[in-house]
This record gives sequence, structure tokens and C-alpha cells, in this order.
Amino acid sequence: MSLMPVYLAGMGLACVLGDDVPSALAALRRGGVPPTPVTVAEGLQWPVYTLAVPPGDWAQRVQHTVRRVVAQTGEGLDRQGPLFVASSSLDIGAMEHAQHDARLSGDLQDFADIAAAALDWQGPVFTVSTACTSALNAMLAAADMVRAGEAREALVIGAELDNRFTVAGFGAMQLLAPDSARPFGAGRQGLVLGEAVTALRLGSQPARWALLGGANVVDGRNPSGTEASAVRAMCRDTLARSGLQPADIDLIKVQAAGSPVNDAIEVEALRQVFAPLPPLVSLKSAIGHTLGAAGAAELALLVGCIEGGAWPSVGYALDETLGIALSDGPPARLRHILLNVVGFGGGHASLVLKDCDAA
Repeated sequence: MSLMPVYLAGMGLACVLGDDVPSALAALRRGGVPPTPVTVAEGLQWPVYTLAVPPGDWAQRVQHTVRRVVAQTGEGLDRQGPLFVASSSLDIGAMEHAQHDARLSGDLQDFADIAAAALDWQGPVFTVSTACTSALNAMLAAADMVRAGEAREALVIGAELDNRFTVAGFGAMQLLAPDSARPFGAGRQGLVLGEAVTALRLGSQPARWALLGGANVVDGRNPSGTEASAVRAMCRDTLARSGLQPADIDLIKVQAAGSPVNDAIEVEALRQVFAPLPPLVSLKSAIGHTLGAAGAAELALLVGCIEGGAWPSVGYALDETLGIALSDGPPARLRHILLNVVGFGGGHASLVLKDCDAA
């Protein structure tokens, strides 16, 4: 059976930088947007790259944002096709605002049902919740359906929305930085979380960006961090499934969440696959770590940066012991991009994006 190619047919993004991709790029050119202190208990707050809050209760705000972001993906959306809703926090924000006896009364599909109802979705709806790799795994699953001819088009939504539970949990594990995100930075102190809603339309009709191979490698030996052997495995599996060699990769979108140990492990593992390392780009200093939405949000922002002529500035000193640099713009040769995401539970996911317009 011949497999169909898979293309990025449209995308939408709402994040701290703005309510759509053009607004986000304009904010990047101005130097970005700082995080907002979020209070999780009396006298205790952490910085978060937050979304603007529309009117209404929590579910109404979700539906408003989902509709607005999906509308950015273009006309003619096939609402009979598969919908993948990816998130790590799901509807915990709604539970925070519910009465005590209503908390934890639903099931895993409730959040996806809220998103689907906002779109009057008629096709099958899937929930993907694999911690920080959720959205990238949703993209891999959606691409498989299109590639196999099971769907003409699929929609992936990645969503992480306001809730104090997630922030408090990461803070309790001593994983959060007290001020700003500094991926690969000198003196980096941890993550800064972010909120985002992203929509990606995947289809079989030719477009500029093609999704090639991808891989999801789960290694539970270090369930809260990066495992070097799993980073190597996800990169090599993804290259093999894309029909590429390490030298074919022109840019790597790194995980680089700002963890002192995990950032160093990631760099060393990448060096064992790529010699020399291609240019690297990190987006978490601009939008924070958007957890289950990260794979889709960072893909959308990166594609927007390449197409729109903007680029995230580093704005801080890098850790010299890592021996790396972050790219200050897209490389002159840019055909294949490797997007890496690493998450809790030992999940390591990767995907190759191809620029079909590149010479």
C-alpha cells in the first residue's frame, strides 16, 4: 500500500505573545512579553507566561479561545475528520472553580468534548495526554491517519490553560525558576510554565511544510527528566523513519526547558547523534514551557518565525560549559527541521518538518 504524504495545511496559535501568529511575531520583534506572577498560596507565587483571559466561566473561555485559534487555520475545515485534543492539565482549571462535590467527577474525555462542542465537531474525537509530549504525539497519530488514507484531513489542538494546580505542583517539586526562563543559560534555575492554545490542520494536499517521520520513545528510568539514551533513540528513529541522515538536519528545535541537569543531558545526547551539531533554536524563553501543548505551539511559532522574518532573541548569557550557541536567526540552508520534546514519565518525542519550498 502506498502511503500519502502529510502536509501542514493551516495553523493557529494563541500564547503570551499574542492571540494569533502575526501578533506573536510583532511581540517577538519588540523583545517579547514578560511572565506574570501567579499566586498559588498566600505569599507564594511563580512566574507564568499567561494567556489573555476572555469573558465567561472556565469552559466558556476554553471554547472561545479554541474557536478563535481554529479559525486561523483557514476556510473549509473538514469537521467530519478526526480531531485530536492534546493537553496535560485537561480540565483541571474547571475543577478548581467547581463546587467541592463536582471535582474529579468527570472522565478523561471531558476536556476534548468541550473543545469539540466549540467547533460543532462531527467526526471522531481523541484525547492525547502524555505529559509534555502530548501535542507532538497527537501530531504523529493524526499524521498516521492521513498517511494511511484513513482521513483526508485531521485537526490537532494543543491546549494548556490557566490553573493554579499545575503551577503549584511544579513549584512543590522545586522545578520552577523564580524569575524568567533561561534555556541552556548560565545560572539557569528551572522551568517557567506557559499557557497556549494551538491548532494544526494536517492534510494530504501539497503545501509548503511536510511532516516526515517521527518517533515516541518512553524510558521510565528517569521519569521526571531527560534520559540520554532515549534522546539518542528518538532522534535516530525519527531520522530513519524520515529517510534522512544526521547531516540532513539543518536546524534542531531543542527541548531546553531550563533545567540545570536536563539541559546538559540533552546537549550531550544530541552530540552523540550529530557531529557537528546543526544550529539550535529554543522557544521557551519566549512563551514558556507550555507542557502538553508544547509540541504544537512551538512548531506553530517556529514556522511563523521562518515565514514572517522574526526570531526569538536569547537575551541572557549561555552556559559556557555546554559549548553550544543558540541560533540568532534561521540558517541559510533550511530544508529539514528536527523538533524534539521531552516530558514527564520518560516520554521523548521527535518529528521532522520539511520545507518543500527550500531549494
